[in-house]
Amino acid sequence: MSYGSGVDSVDSGTGFGDLLERHRREIRVHCYRMSGSLEEAEDLTQEVFLRAWRGRAGFEGRASLRTWLYRIATNVCLDALARRPRRVLPDELQAAGDPGGFPAALDLPFLGPIPDLLLDAAAPDDTGAEVVERETIELAFLATIQHLPPRQRAALILRDVLDWSAKDAAALLETSVASANSALQRARETLRTRLPSRRAEWAVAAPSADEAALLRRFIAAYEAGDAGAVAELLRADARAVMPPYTLWFDSRDRIIAALRTSMDPASPHFTGWFRMTPVRANRQPAVATWVRRPGDDAFRRFGISVLTLQDGVVTAMAAFETPSFAPYGLPEVLAD
Repeated sequence: MSYGSGVDSVDSGTGFGDLLERHRREIRVHCYRMSGSLEEAEDLTQEVFLRAWRGRAGFEGRASLRTWLYRIATNVCLDALARRPRRVLPDELQAAGDPGGFPAALDLPFLGPIPDLLLDAAAPDDTGAEVVERETIELAFLATIQHLPPRQRAALILRDVLDWSAKDAAALLETSVASANSALQRARETLRTRLPSRRAEWAVAAPSADEAALLRRFIAAYEAGDAGAVAELLRADARAVMPPYTLWFDSRDRIIAALRTSMDPASPHFTGWFRMTPVRANRQPAVATWVRRPGDDAFRRFGISVLTLQDGVVTAMAAFETPSFAPYGLPEVLAD
């Protein structure tokens, strides 16, 4: 959508719409942190820019355009969050399941991934790089802040991610500084309680040669339909979730028992044959997966699996049914 160019210009005559677009990436990331869904974040970002465009006559430069957009974005997100429950992952809904159980899908607002392609700067002068790069975009952090009431979530992001002052955060939230500080302290306490005690279990690490080698082995094992080879790459207490299915597993043994069934062409629960390619999502290693089901002649989009790696093994897998591979720059279908 275009917001115009050369109309209602600000400062040196640059089009107001062009100035807005410079901030699209970081505003989308802000909406994603608040909402926990890329698809919802895209819709929220569009609403932010529409409100900004419609209200451009009232923007008088008393604050920076960036700050003004964050104010609009936070309020748009708070309005949206007031209308739906928090986003979850399957391991928050029920105990780990039996590998032979039937994976029921629920129509719930589940947490979802965001591709690193949408986190990377589009140009050297792209704004807000430091906001995107901080270790507050990984799935463990996103899942944890979903437990915060919306205004606590906003207070935490404004103060600890965006480095806003207590005064500015309070003004946006239309509350006192004392109340804003109280919301922040409660949010921080929730993070201390729910995030892993050892930061290495959830902090984002830079890509490495070891990670690439592990991903190659992971992909080769899945494409060969070799559950035993997958087992060699999993820690004994590895966890696997598969939104929107409620069934999840809390150990290597349970994961592999389920895989042996789904990878066996003779099984009535055979999923099909896989093709995979490495990607990154939420600043974590991930794989995009296509599946060719029995009777089909092509590999079709299946989903994105975000992996947590530690000490050379996979400690967690989150496999998401993804509505489109376009944000990852990948095709929907591969020829056999």
